[in-house]
Parts: sequence; structure tokens; C-alpha cells
Amino acid sequence: MLLLRLAGPMQAWGDSSRFTRRNTRKEPTKSGVIGLLAAAQGRSREDDIEDLVRLEYGVRVDQPGRIIRDFQTERSEDSKAVMPLSNRYYLSDAVFLVALSASEEVLLSLDAALRSPRWPLYLGRRACPASLPITLGVRQEYSNVRQALSAEPWQADSWYRKRHSPLRLSVACDAQEGESFESQSDLPLTFSIENRRYASRLVHHFEVDNPSLPSVPEQVTGPGAFGEVDGFDPMSF
Repeated sequence: MLLLRLAGPMQAWGDSSRFTRRNTRKEPTKSGVIGLLAAAQGRSREDDIEDLVRLEYGVRVDQPGRIIRDFQTERSEDSKAVMPLSNRYYLSDAVFLVALSASEEVLLSLDAALRSPRWPLYLGRRACPASLPITLGVRQEYSNVRQALSAEPWQADSWYRKRHSPLRLSVACDAQEGESFESQSDLPLTFSIENRRYASRLVHHFEVDNPSLPSVPEQVTGPGAFGEVDGFDPMSF
């Protein structure tokens, strides 16, 4: 299992926005992470990415951050061309844990590339560098993506930990048969500039206990559940 920590002042993970309004999802997209891996390995936009598309993918929201808007203006050198105004949305101060599953050989190769990338690495857009090393390494102790996202320690920043102690963390994984799902257009077929194409991916959203905090106690039922005294009926007269 290859684990990634995606942390930075700003991140942007769009899956459908184009033209002058560029939105972001609240968690990293599979296409964005595949693009990051391809850049680390030095692949061009025309190179085949089928092996990266086959990676099993999941992400845990350790620090949700907040959405901010950047209003951008442009001008040409001669000030004659009409340039579009644009609104670009980002996630500020977010931290995510990503788990990727494939053969050990593939994961070790990706880990090595992330430690010594061929191209600069960004969290979705070029304005979004990472604030911490991205790879957490290949972990042998986890057998699947969901186990890793349930057990790996909480990655939130220290300042966030002092203010927040969420007992549950949001997770988004490739949906399995029979699970509820959301369809996302974030499965890249090619990153070619002239023929960029994406397919839909089925995503299952759920929550896990925060592994760095005491687990949520089970609901108590039966006698004494709400502080009653055995044999006492407040409605008896």
C-alpha cells in the first residue's frame, strides 16, 4: 500500500469545471493524483497512463480546510486584446491521506519517483505546491485501501489538532459492488492537450473512526442507559 499526504496552503481538485469558472472538489480527485504521479515519473501528456488508471484509490479527509475564491484578471502586452476574467476556487489549509493499491513493484517505483520527481509536483494546479513531503512510503502492514485509511494515524497539522478533535473522518473510495455511489468524471483516459478525455468513476463515501483519538463509544441501551434507578418509575403515582 502506497500512502500519500497531500498538504499545502492551497489545493485545487476540479473534475468538471472549464473556461472562466474553475471549481474544486472537497477532496483530491483520482485524475489529479494520477497527474501528480505522472509528473513525478516524467511522463509527457501524450504518454500512456493505463497502468496508473488501474491503481485502486481512496482518500481520507484529515483536515477539510475551507474553500476560497481567487478573482483573476489578465491583460495582453499591448493592452488591445480582450482577456477573460476568471473565478478560481481553492481549498485552503487542507490535509488529505491518499492510499493506492497495486503490485509491490509498481508501488515502489511510484514511491521512488515521488522522492525524486522528474517534474515539479503540484496539488491540482501550478499555484499549489505541497508544504510537506508527499509520500509516506509503501506500507506492508495494510492489505487493502480501506484498512489503510481506517488505521493510519491522523495527519492533521498541529495547530488544527489543538482546535479540533473530530471523532470521525470522511473517506471516499472506489465503490464496490452493491454499495451506494456517486459518479465522478475523474478517471483520465489521456492527458493529451488536444484530446484530453475522462471517464466516469463510481465513488463510495463513508466515515471511519479517527485512529488517533479514542473510538466513539457504542450507544448504551437497556436499564441504566439514561441514569435511571432500577425499580423507580417517575410516572407512577
